[in-house]
Amino acid sequence: MILLLTSILYVLGLILTAVGSRLTGRCATWCCALCGFPMWVVSGTVAALCVALPQLVLAFLASGLSLTGLAVGAALAGAVTDLGLVLALCLLRRSVTVDRGEFCRKCGILLAACLVLALFVRDGALSHTGAGLLMALFVLFALESIVSQHRLLYDEDLDPIGVGPDRPSRRAAAPEARTMAFPVMNLRNSVKNLAGVVGGLALLGAGAWALLASATALANLTGTIQALWAATLISFGFSLPLLAEVLHHPFGSVWKKFAVRCRIHPPAALPMQMLNSAILSLTFVLPLCSLTYRARLPVGAQFRVYDVPACVLMGLCLLGPALLKKRLYRWQGAFCLAVYLVYLAAVLRAPVAGA
Repeated sequence: MILLLTSILYVLGLILTAVGSRLTGRCATWCCALCGFPMWVVSGTVAALCVALPQLVLAFLASGLSLTGLAVGAALAGAVTDLGLVLALCLLRRSVTVDRGEFCRKCGILLAACLVLALFVRDGALSHTGAGLLMALFVLFALESIVSQHRLLYDEDLDPIGVGPDRPSRRAAAPEARTMAFPVMNLRNSVKNLAGVVGGLALLGAGAWALLASATALANLTGTIQALWAATLISFGFSLPLLAEVLHHPFGSVWKKFAVRCRIHPPAALPMQMLNSAILSLTFVLPLCSLTYRARLPVGAQFRVYDVPACVLMGLCLLGPALLKKRLYRWQGAFCLAVYLVYLAAVLRAPVAGA
């Protein structure tokens, strides 16, 4: 009976988290547009941050409750899942086109964040210097995103690369295919969107609490470490709505209508948004957890042995061909997916104690 109730709580948490994050993201971008922020600023900051909103809220709650295994796991395992599952399937199944300069710089920021983690958590805790450096990388990421969106909107010096035998044309990365347009807003729509932000955050907070409670209960029932459930049920559950976009499976007509109505980025921008989400998990979620925890954030051996090396391998795989060959390949998706499957098998079969 306890296991059944825990499973129901987990499913309820996934539903509330998916609906709350989509609703909050869409309404927040509309509110920013209403305030007069340029589209390239909204797309480079708010829209990118909203993709990582579930990991952010769950890690924030977990660190406040001193559930550091789930807090760090939501960030690091979430980054591994974004790269090794969602982005990998995008490369395998879709005709992907990205701006080469933005893609290479974002991969460089990802690898720099992994280097900071490798250097500043040697004693099992993220030092304040490491948290500060991660936050500095977050600022660099935000500036890079704003500049890239500005260049994309005005078609300035783009170098599109993609998966396929032919070089993508500049038209493939046209602004209308990569940016979002917002309708003219009145007072009624303003109130509706403000209510949507508040309601979405409430749903997101309730869903994150349900996921934390279910993961903690499963860890206690099975005698396993919390990091195991952060790397499996929580991170995979967060990726389900994104997998529905990649695999063109709507999970039902109701979810499809809601997802399309609350879309915060065009379908063509999904690969880059997954890379953004992975970077934000490392450079923003972890430092925020450190501030919430109000002490040096414990980073267990599980994450140092499995999660950080997996991110490094996938980051190098994504950066190499884009930097040297000026193109992307489907084998990169296959490699990232293989790294993710090996990572998942290692987490399930050989968890490291003390995580």
